[in-house]
Amino acid sequence: MEKTSVLVALFAALIAVLGLVPAFPLASGVPITAQSLGVMLCGTILGAKKGGLAALFFVVLTLVGLPLLAGGRGGIGLLAGASAGFIIGFPIAAYITGWLMEKTKSVDIQISVSLSSVVGGIIILYIPGLIGMMINAGMSLNAALVAVSVYLPGDVLKVILATIVTSAIFKARPNSVLARN
Repeated sequence: MEKTSVLVALFAALIAVLGLVPAFPLASGVPITAQSLGVMLCGTILGAKKGGLAALFFVVLTLVGLPLLAGGRGGIGLLAGASAGFIIGFPIAAYITGWLMEKTKSVDIQISVSLSSVVGGIIILYIPGLIGMMINAGMSLNAALVAVSVYLPGDVLKVILATIVTSAIFKARPNSVLARN
């Protein structure tokens, strides 16, 4: 239990630290940040339950007011902004990424991480993100799809980074990638 608590807190902190990378504000109201890389790593390294808990812990800390999102944003008011769906989607994306990692244990680690990160960290994360943009920014589905298309190149880069990091950890210390145990 103690080890789980430490890992959850550590990976929540990782998501927060990735928010220190300067955010690039966009007209859509949802900035480009590195934090979704942390969400991917929660799932690929910790697995579904622990990864989802780490991302949920980060979201709870952010919503209670800690300025942990890129640009020093925090507080319940975030739920009224265009990025609300992405914030709510962090734990879901981490959980699904981890779940896919657990289900693809017999597949090569790089393929498993890449597939899991694309599905969980991009596709699944974009679903609540799009819904949030449609509700809070008053966008149509088509407008929201166009708006999120600018994130795809960066998210593909994050998948590559998640694959490199997780694969390196797995190679050096296989038991440290809990999603594969």
